[in-house]
Amino acid sequence: MNYLSHLHIADQCQSSLIGNLLGDFVKGDPDKHYSLEVSQGVRLHRFVDSFTDSHHMVVQAKSLFPNGPRRFSGIALDMFWDHCLANHWHDYHSTGLDQFCACARKEIEGYSDPLPENFTKVTSRMWQGRWLESYRDLENIEFALQRMSLRSPRMSALVECFPHVEKNYTELEALFSAFYPEILNASKRF
Repeated sequence: MNYLSHLHIADQCQSSLIGNLLGDFVKGDPDKHYSLEVSQGVRLHRFVDSFTDSHHMVVQAKSLFPNGPRRFSGIALDMFWDHCLANHWHDYHSTGLDQFCACARKEIEGYSDPLPENFTKVTSRMWQGRWLESYRDLENIEFALQRMSLRSPRMSALVECFPHVEKNYTELEALFSAFYPEILNASKRF
């Protein structure tokens, strides 16, 4: 799951939005640096990632990628899941996507405790570029994967994932529709 999914899951679980976004930016024990509420959000984020990575439907989705790109298929699928969520937002939330994102932005930007510099940079670009809303368009998923592939030579193969996302779109979308309710229910029990 990527940013939009983590925020949606946090909202559905009445968990900290900031904590759930921080999950990729905080190493070690979050209790040492954040309030209990934020720390629990970080832990929910980690649970969601672990549940997702080990779920049989996600393993099935990864098998649609050939050996080279398969190594990075988890990243591509995280982006694709956000695309599916954005496209089917009305099935999962009563508030429109644009309004949800505006409210999430207001809450996160209103957080006053110190945050990791990298988190602040990424979320600032995310809000300004309206990444979450842009995930509705598959072309923006391709663009995001291309940008991520430029981060380091090791990540360059990430760009090879997109043709397999396109080729298997219908099957991947069906897997999302079956899988996402499961992750929501598991997160609520967490």
